[in-house]
Amino acid sequence: MQPEKTMKRRHSMPFGAEVLAHGVHFRLWAPAARRVTLCLARTHREDIFPMLAQAGGWFELVVPGAGAGMRYGFRLDDNQLMMPDPASRCNPDDVHQASQVIDPTAFDWNDGNWRGRWWEEAVIYELHVGCFTQQGTFAALRQRLDYLVDLGVTAIELMPVADFPGACNWGYDGVLPFAPDGSYGPPEELKFFIDAAHSKGIMVLLDVVYNHFGPEGNYLPRIAPPFFSDLSEHRRTPWGNALNFDGPNSRTVRDFFIHNTLYWLEEFNIDGLRLDAVHAIIDDSIPDFLTELVQAVHAGPGRDRHIHLILENDHNAAHYLRRDVSGHPIFYTSQWNDDIHHALHVLLSGERDGYYVDYADNPIAHLGRCLAEGFSYQGQISPFRAGKPRGESSGNLPAGAFVNFLQNHDQVGNRAHGERISMLANPCALRAAIAILLLAPSPPLLFMGEEFSAAQPFQFFCDFELDLAAAVTRGRRSEFSRFEQFGTSEAQGSIPDPCDPETFARCKLDWSTLAEPLHDDWLTFYRSLLALRHALIMPLLATHQFDKAGANNKFQMVTSRGLIVHWRLESGGELILSANLGDAPLAGFTRPSGDLFYTSEDVVSTALAEQFLPPWSVAWILDRSMEEAAHV
Repeated sequence: MQPEKTMKRRHSMPFGAEVLAHGVHFRLWAPAARRVTLCLARTHREDIFPMLAQAGGWFELVVPGAGAGMRYGFRLDDNQLMMPDPASRCNPDDVHQASQVIDPTAFDWNDGNWRGRWWEEAVIYELHVGCFTQQGTFAALRQRLDYLVDLGVTAIELMPVADFPGACNWGYDGVLPFAPDGSYGPPEELKFFIDAAHSKGIMVLLDVVYNHFGPEGNYLPRIAPPFFSDLSEHRRTPWGNALNFDGPNSRTVRDFFIHNTLYWLEEFNIDGLRLDAVHAIIDDSIPDFLTELVQAVHAGPGRDRHIHLILENDHNAAHYLRRDVSGHPIFYTSQWNDDIHHALHVLLSGERDGYYVDYADNPIAHLGRCLAEGFSYQGQISPFRAGKPRGESSGNLPAGAFVNFLQNHDQVGNRAHGERISMLANPCALRAAIAILLLAPSPPLLFMGEEFSAAQPFQFFCDFELDLAAAVTRGRRSEFSRFEQFGTSEAQGSIPDPCDPETFARCKLDWSTLAEPLHDDWLTFYRSLLALRHALIMPLLATHQFDKAGANNKFQMVTSRGLIVHWRLESGGELILSANLGDAPLAGFTRPSGDLFYTSEDVVSTALAEQFLPPWSVAWILDRSMEEAAHV
């Protein structure tokens, strides 16, 4: 094997603090300010420097003799409040304190030969750095890499690490998008983790938030008011007024987030990003921000590396997922497929509240359409969305355009008590659903701990200042008041307080339970299925044997609880799923030709030959007979 190259990595930005050979270049966009003062902490003193005003609201200054490790901040006009740098690479003492100058070239990377992995090889493991280990750090996460390799994971997806206020947060309240949160460790520890993951063949993906800033510690409204749109009704998001991606001065806003993307990909050698809730990005421009961002990636680090950009998009906007004639993404690689989660959740739990109402009429049909065509909602009316149409046609997209899952941080954590699906579903039913998820062609995503049926919930937690914390706690409990089971004040009071440190502590995985037979059995089950995926499904994906357009895939229902799905291979063969997702034996299945490579434990060898399947069971067949006939 060729030895890895040691190398330096740095992404140059038009803002923030950049280390030079003879000092540090500081630059800030403050278009509403008359004067900006740089506050630079030196040993035993603070130096004050007036910054030089430039065109377009920019202020800059080169400070000779300044260097990495120094703390700094900005004061505007006559205000004595020192504010951190919005483009800070590091804020060691949290979001209200001074930023720290970082020299990215001080880190030696050992993964110079790494070019990423093909998307067809993706088995994604989503985790929260603070909850994955008891220590809750990048360094502790690095110690678990061999476990994930043994599990069969090829991509780790980190929930957002951008600096947030307080000691804990899901990460979606970040306010310094270039600075890894100090509670997880300094920036170099994140780099050590990524470097080590690459050495073991694991991609690292990062969740980023480009639709809002958190409610505490965001100084941009003071520093640069044009960063945000006006407060008109159609310019509001669930988290406040929208970011300004298409109005006056929006060029700097767009550049800020495009550089953030390139910063993670280039300076941290991240393999891809998951863009949170892009349906909440309000942008009427052409080209829109999402298009301009992906074009910048393709023209930059995507030229010589495998870079994967993944969307969360409630609009099911399939046009962002289009492929070229070779089957490669024109824009975004994939999208989280909420439709398949919701259909499976209804089947497994029987729940019909909230957005599950859209899948309650015929969950098997929704599941079949997701497996064969990607989205279930491709333009039809959504009852949950007050009768509005949702989605675009996705039947011409390959399976790789959709990330499928049974659990993720949203679908577990947005429940009142953060219950995992293993706490709600019959184990036999759950095993059938997992066998579908892990062997279907679309890349599967696991949520930390699900592979050993972790007993810990994943609840909503945060650490805001007192007044905001009280409001968040009240809001969290009132949010569930419309549900019948939380109709009383007593029931609402049982919902965990997000700001109680015990809520966060309760969510940390307990790795000692792997010694218990129940959890070890689940882990063995997941490992065996992922080994099958690596051995049989990935080679088909890697050699592009599935129909590139996906239009020849099909599904059929067997009564109201059975499902048969066919994925056509380019060679003429097929991958076939037969599933009984009900509580009683079901007739109506035929035994296709081909190799029966997986069945649920209680499927006897004669079952399909006799045209039935037991309750909650699946059978997978790989049929190459047409391929073989073509070579005769």
